[in-house]
Amino acid sequence: MTRQLRQCEFNQMEWLFILLADVFEIAWPFALKSSAAFSRWSPLLAVLLFTPSAFLLGEAVKRLPAATVYAAFTGLATAATAIIGMVFYDESANAERVCCLVLILIGVVGLKLFSGPG
Repeated sequence: MTRQLRQCEFNQMEWLFILLADVFEIAWPFALKSSAAFSRWSPLLAVLLFTPSAFLLGEAVKRLPAATVYAAFTGLATAATAIIGMVFYDESANAERVCCLVLILIGVVGLKLFSGPG
């Protein structure tokens, strides 16, 4: 394989790490909401869901700029959490809010397209 092709594969893997970290990041607010009655377990739940997220972000930041990783991570998590809230928890889905979420996602795609190795 050429060096450029290997770099492309590594770059794809870091973005997969960010997406997987977001799965854990997105899960904890809803798990926290569901476990509100069992409030003494909430801190443990947060730690259990944050630990894999931190590990995956640590892997992503090895080859991408830290600012890119963090911006993509928080942007995707924010947008996905809001979308899940709209779909499953009847949160506001007005046009202005949806447009803002689309702008966040466009920003993340821009980071993906224009970010080099860290």
